[in-house]
Amino acid sequence: MYIPELAGKGLNVWFTVKFLSYAMTTMVPLILPLSILLASIMTFGSFAENYEFAAMKSAGMSLGRASKGLTVFILFLAGIAFLFANDVIPYSKYKVKNFRNNLKEKPSMAIAEGQFNDIGSYNIKVDEKYGDNDQLLRGVIIHKKSAQGRNTTVTKANRGELISKEDSNILQLVLYDGHHYEDIISKDFLERQRVPFAKATFEKYIINMDLSGLVNIDLDSDSGENADGLLNVSELRYTIDSLKVQQKNDEISYTDNIHHRMTSVFQNLQKREVSRRDTIKQLTVTPVFNEKNIIDIIPASQREKIYESAKVNMTGSKYSVAETKNNLEFRKRNIRSHQYSLYERFVVTYACLLMFFIGAPLGAIIRKGGFGLPIVFAIIIFIGYHFTTTFGRKIAQDGTIEAFWGAWGSSIVLTPLAIILTYQATNDKKLSLNRFIEPIQKLFVKVFKPKEKNSTQNV
Repeated sequence: MYIPELAGKGLNVWFTVKFLSYAMTTMVPLILPLSILLASIMTFGSFAENYEFAAMKSAGMSLGRASKGLTVFILFLAGIAFLFANDVIPYSKYKVKNFRNNLKEKPSMAIAEGQFNDIGSYNIKVDEKYGDNDQLLRGVIIHKKSAQGRNTTVTKANRGELISKEDSNILQLVLYDGHHYEDIISKDFLERQRVPFAKATFEKYIINMDLSGLVNIDLDSDSGENADGLLNVSELRYTIDSLKVQQKNDEISYTDNIHHRMTSVFQNLQKREVSRRDTIKQLTVTPVFNEKNIIDIIPASQREKIYESAKVNMTGSKYSVAETKNNLEFRKRNIRSHQYSLYERFVVTYACLLMFFIGAPLGAIIRKGGFGLPIVFAIIIFIGYHFTTTFGRKIAQDGTIEAFWGAWGSSIVLTPLAIILTYQATNDKKLSLNRFIEPIQKLFVKVFKPKEKNSTQNV
């Protein structure tokens, strides 16, 4: 995800290691449940395969008693997972975002030594970068592309310097002691065969480039993190309450604006001193308007102006409604995203327990250890869990379902499986797959069985 932002930027090893270390911590909520699932299947499967559970049961030790110590350890690990998700991961995401901001503020990072760097309409190559922030360049070659995509301008300089300001989007590339070459495109065919060009020598030459084109790091892309990912549980709760209050105030303010906008028409009519004021007053109060009554009380000379004013009013109201709708929808989506992040902190804890109570009895039932069949079962179960989690996140952010169900949906779906497997393993019952496979086999036989030919047709 982040390698394209780091490769060829002249970063030292320590900076790269720190960046990737902080980025890798964000994968722990995904990896930890899978690790627990796989380890529990392998461990209990090995116990059952080597008849160690049979020895325990013959000594009067049940499966629940044998796994009591591991259950306590998993509870402790689940608590550590919650602290990790609540404190360590937000801090790591903040550090990753800070590192990426630092990359964006250092335009020299976008230029790699010894190769051409495509930056907007320029192609820049430098032999060496030096200085405190690698802002000084040596051996600069610049190709400027024309509107047709041809390299018709070449600039060479012995030295160069990158100058940028934090409050400006313009990057200055100052070149010293160089030459400037430009092809001349002649309309005469014979003249073009001679390949004419113009050459100029300079002691100092300044090129202004757009800073956003130089550093193509999109901090708002999918590889970045939203603000809710940088907050812990207490901060998320406070932020959600503040966002709800702000949304409610915006809805009230928008309703008042619409009310004032709609009543302004009748106020304009009153300012024009239109006759039959009592009828106008009655119409402003009555919720159902009669178009003929309104038209009748307006003089014929002013009706065209009133129609034009009403048209402008309705056009403005239409755009106002559309803009406010998008604004309110964005606020609702932001609230749902914060709510999902809040529930996600607790889902990681429950997922550790859930995967243990799926993997441990499943390993005892299938009686296979090692890296063979347990890996197959672990991958199948975890793919279903991960797919359900991803799907729940998407539809929860879109508002199709509540954020609670989107975050907890995958755990709720797999909880009955954990209960059934634990019950089967505790009561020494095998998990027979024939009851699921036989109906499918019968269906395939019925569909693909060749039909017997009629004997009369054979005759």
